[in-house]
Amino acid sequence: MFALTILGNNSAIPAFDRNPTAQLLQTLDDSYLIDCGEGTQMQMIKYKVKHSKINHIFISHLHGDHYFGLIGLLSTMSLLGRTNDLHLYAPERLKDIIKLQLDVADSTLCFPLHFHAITNEGLILDDKKVTVSCFGMQHRIECWGFLFKEKKNPRKINSERANAYEIPASFYDNLHKGEDYINKKGTIIPNSEVTDPATPARSYAYCADTIYDEALADKIKGVGLMYHETTYLKIDHEKATARFHSTTVQAAEIAKKAGVKKLLIGHFSSRYETLDQFHTEASSVFPETELALEGICYNCP
Repeated sequence: MFALTILGNNSAIPAFDRNPTAQLLQTLDDSYLIDCGEGTQMQMIKYKVKHSKINHIFISHLHGDHYFGLIGLLSTMSLLGRTNDLHLYAPERLKDIIKLQLDVADSTLCFPLHFHAITNEGLILDDKKVTVSCFGMQHRIECWGFLFKEKKNPRKINSERANAYEIPASFYDNLHKGEDYINKKGTIIPNSEVTDPATPARSYAYCADTIYDEALADKIKGVGLMYHETTYLKIDHEKATARFHSTTVQAAEIAKKAGVKKLLIGHFSSRYETLDQFHTEASSVFPETELALEGICYNCP
C-alpha cells in the first residue's frame, strides 16, 4: 500500500465545502501527514484517519492555510493520551510558534515532539520502508516540497523454488540483493532460478505553493504520482504570477517535462465555485491528470 488521501484541497480561504491544504500518505505500517491547514482534525474524523498511525508530519511553509490546524492536532493527540514519539519536519521558525502557543496556554504535550528544522535540500527521513527528501519551491516565503520514495529489495524470492533448492532462510537477504547460492556440493544456484524482479518502487512528489518553475521538473523526474498546486485557471495567469502561484497549464507543463506518470492538481482558489475547468485545462496539456478531491484515496503508481 502506497496511497494518498486528500483531506483539504483549497487555498487560503475555506469555501464551497473545500478545506485548506492537508494530505495523508499511507503505507501498510505508517501514515505521513503533509501540511495541516485549518479543519484538518475534522477531516480526519470524517474520513476515519487514526491519529496513532501518524508519526511524521511535514509542513511545507508558514502560510496559515498550510499549518493553522497543527497546534489543535498536537493538543488533541496529547489529550487522547498519546505516548509515541512524533517527528515534525518544517521551516525552523515553526518551532518558536509552537512553543509560544503552548506557553501562553500553560500547556505541555504528554508525548515527545521531535522538531526537525528544514534548512537545505536533501534527505530528511530514512525510514524502514520509505525515504523522504525535501526540495525548494519558489514562493513568497521559504517553502519546501517533499519527495517520498518506497524502499524495495531489488529481487523478490520465490519461496517454492527456493525451498526446492533447499536454500536456508538465513541466505534470503543475499537473494534479495541478487546473489547466487552455492550449496554444500559446490553447485551454484543462479539467483534468477529462485527470484523474480521486484515490482518498481513507488514514489510521490508533493509540490507545494510555487510560481511556475521549470527547474522543479529535474527534482521530481519520473515520479509515479505528482501533486502540484493550481491555484488559478489559465485566464488568471497574471494573478498567479503576482501572488507566486501557478495555473492549470503551468502545473501540467511541469508534469510533462518531469515525465511523471500521474498528476494531481489542487490548492484551488476560493474565487472558483466549480472545478471542472481545472481538469479540462490541465488534461489538455497532460492527459494523466486528476483533480485532488477531498476524501478520495489515490494509489501511487
